[in-house]
Amino acid sequence: MKILVLNCGSSSIKYQLVDMLKDAEIMAKGIVERIGLDMGVFTHKPRYWDKYSIQTPISDHETGIKLILEALLDEKHGVIPSLDAIHAVGHRVAHGGEFFHESMVLGENEVEEIRKLCELAPLHNPANLMGIEVMMKVLPNVKQVGVFDTSFHQTMPIEAFLYAIPYRYYEENKIRRYGFHGTSHRFVAPKAAEILGKKYEDLKIIVCHLGNGASICAIKNGVSVDTSMGFTPVEGLIMGTRCGDLDLGVLLYIAEKEGMDFKAMNAFINKKSGIAGIINGSSDMRDIEAGCNAGDERSITAFKTYCYRIKKYIGAYAAAMNGVDLIVMTGGVGENDIHVRSEVLSNLQYLGVDFDPEVNNVRGVDQLLTKPDSKTAAMAITTDEELVIATDTLNLVQ
Repeated sequence: MKILVLNCGSSSIKYQLVDMLKDAEIMAKGIVERIGLDMGVFTHKPRYWDKYSIQTPISDHETGIKLILEALLDEKHGVIPSLDAIHAVGHRVAHGGEFFHESMVLGENEVEEIRKLCELAPLHNPANLMGIEVMMKVLPNVKQVGVFDTSFHQTMPIEAFLYAIPYRYYEENKIRRYGFHGTSHRFVAPKAAEILGKKYEDLKIIVCHLGNGASICAIKNGVSVDTSMGFTPVEGLIMGTRCGDLDLGVLLYIAEKEGMDFKAMNAFINKKSGIAGIINGSSDMRDIEAGCNAGDERSITAFKTYCYRIKKYIGAYAAAMNGVDLIVMTGGVGENDIHVRSEVLSNLQYLGVDFDPEVNNVRGVDQLLTKPDSKTAAMAITTDEELVIATDTLNLVQ
């Protein structure tokens, strides 16, 4: 069964065509970028042929999706003979609110619920919805499945997700902690347990998904019990351009001092803060590493502050679960940044973590990072959110 996986952003579409009958072989993948701008970019990579890229105006998501389908059918670069070869489409949807507790086949009712949730995730859900509606139009007889970033965290108890504001805002507006990166957290945690030879449902696991966006999840006996991102993906860890945890009084003070409106404040916390804000430059951890190696004080401060926040959340979640059996590092930074892993996982002896620096010198592979007799294991685990979407889609449409 061939499944098309779509991840629609506000100005981009990432995609993969996956053959689930051939061990989830990726037949082709690519990205549509700069949608709605003067000149768009489309990059397509078939499994057995060279990647190619073109520049062309891409006015909207429907135009972008048509480019994808044309590439999949192309005589030279295509991988399927007709659109009938696509058996289902799996969509990444950022926000599922309290309605979507799990992945779901999408019909009119489900699409309307996603539409209602656009006000909770105005940067993400409208784009996700555009992709769903275009695919329903272009492939009307093909089942569409929504896989929600928030659904994995719907098991959190109320004491973990409730904010200390007037309760009516939760009752009337559903303002609460939702958490994100759920597809990644629920993929890597059981994968790590299996590699360790342990039963996933018996473990207390802390997963650190570290990328340009970053979050930590506490998983106890197979379910999420807390996570660092909140009502939006801004809360929690320091990220590439997002501030993470911030005294709201600071935002009010700066807004008044600088004369910011709500749009400017939104850009301030989402696009101008985080690592990039501290160093007044790049949000890429590779650039921070280069700055640290060159002795740049601001880069050193950014690196230490970034790692300190991660370590603090690990301690908090170990306390919340009354212990931890396994700490997992994943995402672009977690899988590849040797120095971040070393800084975070060193000096956690009180949690039973006996970090092994000699085995830490790896990138992009699954690796045990602690010594064999370590009471608490730590691992680097590669994530695959597209595989989660494809697998959920397969299970629901079969």
